Amino acid sequence: MKLVAGLGNIGDKYCFTRHNAGFMVVDKMAMNHDVAFKEDKKLKCFIGKFKHNGEDIILIKPTTFMNLSGDSVQLVMNYYKIDISDVIIVYDDLSLEVGKIRFRPSGSDGGHNGIKSVIKSVSNQNIARLKVGIGPQPPIPSEAFVLQNFTKDQLEALKPALKNSVEGIEYYFENGMQKTQNFYN
Repeated sequence: MKLVAGLGNIGDKYCFTRHNAGFMVVDKMAMNHDVAFKEDKKLKCFIGKFKHNGEDIILIKPTTFMNLSGDSVQLVMNYYKIDISDVIIVYDDLSLEVGKIRFRPSGSDGGHNGIKSVIKSVSNQNIARLKVGIGPQPPIPSEAFVLQNFTKDQLEALKPALKNSVEGIEYYFENGMQKTQNFYN
């Protein structure tokens, strides 16, 4: 069983904000596999499931808002008894241009409060992640920038990144991180 956790903020006003790039990837994956999300209040997320090459894949979008995303990730991992090696976290990255993606096997939070919450909740930095580019950041505070909507041009540039992200996650589950990084980064 694998877990794909997209990070973002719930609610219509956040739907197309830069901070919701993780949700967008998980939504694209759900669309590709005809998955409908259901809210699970106990697990603090919207959750959907499908089979890929005979293995159960769980998709989640935490309902805790970005800064407490780790609460939901940990609840789902505990409930389904999913090992940290079977989890990938998908979130936005200011240091990457819109349209770029980057797979990483582990690392620090890099100042991102969502992944910071996940690392704290699971007590481990060794958690696979996929960063989706939302930069470059103009000279405004990052807290304001990430909550702005993508421009129309940026949404167009994001489409291939979403497609590559979904394909990359599936490739990662089959081939491991090193091959995925070589192919997609």
